[in-house]
Amino acid sequence: MKKFFVALATAATLAGLPSFAVAAPDAQTTAAVKAMLDAMEIKKVMAASFVQMEQQIPVMMRAQVMAAIEADTSLSPEKRKEAIARVDQMVPRAAEAVGRLFRDPSLLDEMVNEMVPLYANHFTTAEIKELTAFYRSPLGRKMLANMPKLSAESMALGQRVVAPRLNGMMQDVMKSLQNP
Repeated sequence: MKKFFVALATAATLAGLPSFAVAAPDAQTTAAVKAMLDAMEIKKVMAASFVQMEQQIPVMMRAQVMAAIEADTSLSPEKRKEAIARVDQMVPRAAEAVGRLFRDPSLLDEMVNEMVPLYANHFTTAEIKELTAFYRSPLGRKMLANMPKLSAESMALGQRVVAPRLNGMMQDVMKSLQNP
C-alpha cells in the first residue's frame, strides 16, 4: 500500500514538471488572446469544470486506492479492513484539499495568464480573432454552454474506459513488487 502511494506521489510530481518555455507573445497577440478568452468566458467555464472535477475526484481516488488494496494479496482480511477504514478517512480530507485548490480565485487568473502564450504559440493573431468571432456566435455560445457538461461526461467516460485497464496494470505492479 505504501508503495502505491509512493508511485502515486511520484506520478503527481512528474505531472507537475514545467513544460518547455514559450516566448512571450507580442502585445497585439496578447490582447487578441485575452479577448478570445473573455469571449469564451474561460474563467466561468474553468470554474464550472473545477466543480465537476471536485465531485469526480473523490470517487476516482477511492476507486484507484481500493483497487490497489484489493490487489494486495499480502493483506489479511483484518489488515484489508483497516486499510479500507484509512482510505475512508483519507479520501474526504484529500478531496477537501483538492476542493480548496480548485476554489482558489488566483488559480483561475494564473491559468488565464498561462493560456495566453499557449494559444499564441499555436494560432496566429488572425486565427485567434476568428476564434473570438466563433465564440461570440450562437453556435460558439452553445459550445461554451455545453462545455462543462461535455467535460464531466468525458471524465466519466474516461474513468469507465481507462479505470479497468489502470486497475489491471496496478494489480500487475503490486504483484511484481511482492515477487521481485
